[in-house]
Amino acid sequence: MPARLNDMRQARGVQVAEVRRLLLSLANVVEGRSYGMPSFLLNGHFLARFRDEDTVLVVQLATISERDVLMELDPRTFFLTDHYRNYPAVLVRLAEVPPALLGDVLNESWSYVGALPPARPRRKRRKARK
Repeated sequence: MPARLNDMRQARGVQVAEVRRLLLSLANVVEGRSYGMPSFLLNGHFLARFRDEDTVLVVQLATISERDVLMELDPRTFFLTDHYRNYPAVLVRLAEVPPALLGDVLNESWSYVGALPPARPRRKRRKARK
């Protein structure tokens, strides 16, 4: 993953609207739901979502090792919680992330998720009979 180390010494932080615009500018990314939460999906697969009152972005990665590299590269920006420990995703503090680095991470994620086979359509749940 290309790391823009010079950008890490420059301006940090991105606004929610900018992240949303960036995600929706990627081919085939749409807003939808994943596990009942508003999310950004690519071909039906989870790509990213906001959490913690939109101060953090959860991003799908290819591997846990990729997350470890990001956390080592910039621990101020990238972190995880126990919930994501065994899942290839990283949490991104939007107030801390250099914009160019976020763009790199989202493009890498888009490449990985976009290479997955399309998600199966989900059946709508039936309402329970009374």
